[in-house]
Amino acid sequence: MTVTREVGEVSDVDGEILEDITIPAGQPWGRKLEAGQRLRIIDLEGKQAVDFLCYDAAAPQDRYNAANTMKMGANIFLREGSVLWSDRGNRLMTVVIDTCGYHDTIGGCCSEEMNRIRYNEAGPGNCRDTFELALKPFGLTRDDIATNVNWFMYVPVGKDGTMAIVDGISKPGDYVDLRAERDVICVASNCTQIFNPANGFEPTPVRIITYAPRL
Repeated sequence: MTVTREVGEVSDVDGEILEDITIPAGQPWGRKLEAGQRLRIIDLEGKQAVDFLCYDAAAPQDRYNAANTMKMGANIFLREGSVLWSDRGNRLMTVVIDTCGYHDTIGGCCSEEMNRIRYNEAGPGNCRDTFELALKPFGLTRDDIATNVNWFMYVPVGKDGTMAIVDGISKPGDYVDLRAERDVICVASNCTQIFNPANGFEPTPVRIITYAPRL
């Protein structure tokens, strides 16, 4: 069950809380953030992947671009200081606090089709379908899903180019704070994958807080 807390103070969030919600595994989340507002995603129990996308709210066709983000950051991982860049080379969001590091940019989201190909199972759910639900209130569709960020998911790449989704390194309570650099639409799918270690084979809830920092 999705749990929404009353708006109020959180001891280590310095600002006005706009939303404080717990998202079970397999459930969607979405919200429009104004420039300067912040989003905190908390991995409550550790090793839980959170699939994430963001879009320019004024022109949603200008969306998060994984390749631009990797090129501009000169790294395949996201960490404190990383910028999420758009198709058109605009700054969408910046990681201002990160207690984990090594967030994935290349693995994309799971889908029923890929689960069947890779694991011969459709799965108990998948992030592509969940993204579709999260996007619908904003007038966006499945066609607007791009290669996404996977917060807290670890996908190391070897010298020979080999890659794999392996056990996550996030600990209970690890979190990322993102600052909106312009008005943005943010959506997330709390991943329900059970056929690889993305969620430690046991998907768990995450907490999402949106807030306006004190000036």
